[in-house]
Amino acid sequence: MKSNNPVFNRSEEFNGTANAYGNQSYAGGGQAYPGYGQAPTAPEYGDPSNFGTGSPTQQVGQGRMTIDSVVQKTAITLAVVIAAAAATWFWTGDSITESGANNPDAIGRLYLALMVGSFGAFALSMVNSFKKVISPALVIAFAALEGVALGAFSKIIPAYAGVSTDIVLQAVIGTFAAFAGTLAAYKFFNIQVGNKFRTFVVAAMFGMVALGMMEMVLGFFGNQIGFFGFGTLGLLFAIGGLVMGVFMLILDFDFVEKGIAAGLPERDSWRAAFGLTVSLVWIYTNLLRILAIFQQD
Repeated sequence: MKSNNPVFNRSEEFNGTANAYGNQSYAGGGQAYPGYGQAPTAPEYGDPSNFGTGSPTQQVGQGRMTIDSVVQKTAITLAVVIAAAAATWFWTGDSITESGANNPDAIGRLYLALMVGSFGAFALSMVNSFKKVISPALVIAFAALEGVALGAFSKIIPAYAGVSTDIVLQAVIGTFAAFAGTLAAYKFFNIQVGNKFRTFVVAAMFGMVALGMMEMVLGFFGNQIGFFGFGTLGLLFAIGGLVMGVFMLILDFDFVEKGIAAGLPERDSWRAAFGLTVSLVWIYTNLLRILAIFQQD
């Protein structure tokens, strides 16, 4: 089964095209996959107790990806994002002085951090998405730059909307609540990801990206439509982005589960961590905008 998530799409193991485990691909034709904690039944694995006694190729990464390894790598990646965001928050300072005037130095640092972080994170996200062998160092570097961008973004949105920065903490809590709720629903309701759902999510995702790029281009000519604004259209666009983030999490959970069941090498835990981080950042940014819009005077 091939992933429609651009992050997982480049992984030969996730797509069942790699030969790292003896030319055996994922099960196809509607065959069931083992669940969490159940060893793959592919012929090359044989008895799970014999793992590690096969060819050197099989032992790349010194083990297989597990739910624990995915959780650990994701926690590390998110910790880097949060640390970089906090450092950027304090480094940029107050954009408004005690007298109520704008602080040009702080505003300059704020936009510098936003530009460097955004463009740097975007560049590394493309590199990580298209690399066949995931690089932990590049994932960490992406997380650091993403944190810089989020630290600046988290200050700019409340300032433009004229609301308290308390919405930042609310958005962080809401993001982790969305993650926990989506995971619980995925497992409790045994959500099955079908081809129609994948097609819809991917088409909608690329549609939103295209609209966002069009908005940026029009903004250079002063003719913005309002997708990134704080009006009704901006609210609808942010809600759509939030829903898309939840749907992307469902796809992430589905492919992480299948990757674990198929016995992917442990290094792919970093790929899973990268994909989950991208989805969580997507949810956070849209949730922050929604809170800012609702709390406007």
